[in-house]
Amino acid sequence: MSKTNPGRFFEDYAVGDVITHAVPRTISGGERAMYHALYPARGALYSSDEFARACGLPASPVDDLITFHTVFGKSVPDISLNAVANLGYAEGRWLRPVYAGDTLTSGSEVIGIKQNSNGKSGVVWVRTAGRNQHGEDVMTYVRWVMVRKRGEGEAPEAVIPTLAGAVAPGDLVIPDGLSFANYDFTLAGEPHRLGDYQVGEIIDHVDGVTVEEAEHMLATRLWQNTAKVHFDATHRPDGKRLIYGGHVISLARALSFNGLANAQMIVALNAGAHANPCFAGDTVRAWSEVLDIVETNAPGVGAIRLRLVATKGDAGALRGDDGKYLPDVLLDLDYWALMPT
Repeated sequence: MSKTNPGRFFEDYAVGDVITHAVPRTISGGERAMYHALYPARGALYSSDEFARACGLPASPVDDLITFHTVFGKSVPDISLNAVANLGYAEGRWLRPVYAGDTLTSGSEVIGIKQNSNGKSGVVWVRTAGRNQHGEDVMTYVRWVMVRKRGEGEAPEAVIPTLAGAVAPGDLVIPDGLSFANYDFTLAGEPHRLGDYQVGEIIDHVDGVTVEEAEHMLATRLWQNTAKVHFDATHRPDGKRLIYGGHVISLARALSFNGLANAQMIVALNAGAHANPCFAGDTVRAWSEVLDIVETNAPGVGAIRLRLVATKGDAGALRGDDGKYLPDVLLDLDYWALMPT
């Protein structure tokens, strides 16, 4: 009997499967320091305990995407070890902040499968939940991933889940005690509040970051993402290591500080697509489009829905005349963030 695990292939999934992912992880201040070293992340709420306390929280939580990367990374050995590519996201919600000292685990349920027409791979949809040491969900999301087949077996019956196009504003979870009534715009870095943005507005975040092998490999190992395409250069015919899509998400989110410094907390992930592959040497830039603006019941707290696009090209350019993503577009992410009114 083999002691090693080759990972699951497409044939190993069935709708209704529930998978508990191994290796709990206790979060420390080290994750925050490393995250801020990897990305130009400068959100005040995630940088300063004192700023967070002034906003009604007991301390500064870890960045929302640290939670995402940690929960995601736990799922990789069971869901995407033999992936061709991670394709998209939907119905993501951050349900409670994560603080240093919290221990995270995650588990997934298979909610859809569909073999590709080439018979060599298929798409698997899973709903993943991350939980803290108290058994409380800290976030949930759906993702779908293209996974290699082990052999040439008969295609299973396709089950494609119906997913919401966006998380409804009424379903956004505001952290207990959060208040922007005494928000310090000077310390946050920009004066722009919710009312300063208009639906349809395009924001060019100006700056760019050239992806280096060392940085994305460090990120992949930090989040314990063991997908072969990210760390094994022999696993692709072109000999390149595919940049972990979450690395691109965090780069783009950090770049969006220039113009959206007060979009402090991501609370929902409506949709997301990794439109084209990213490799070391690519220079990633970002732009955002304002999709919606709503108020919440929390003092001084509003929510802004944003399309965040990571690209190697120009701001505002997304799709060609054929409706397909332009080749320079790397990421198209639709999310809700909390912002002072």
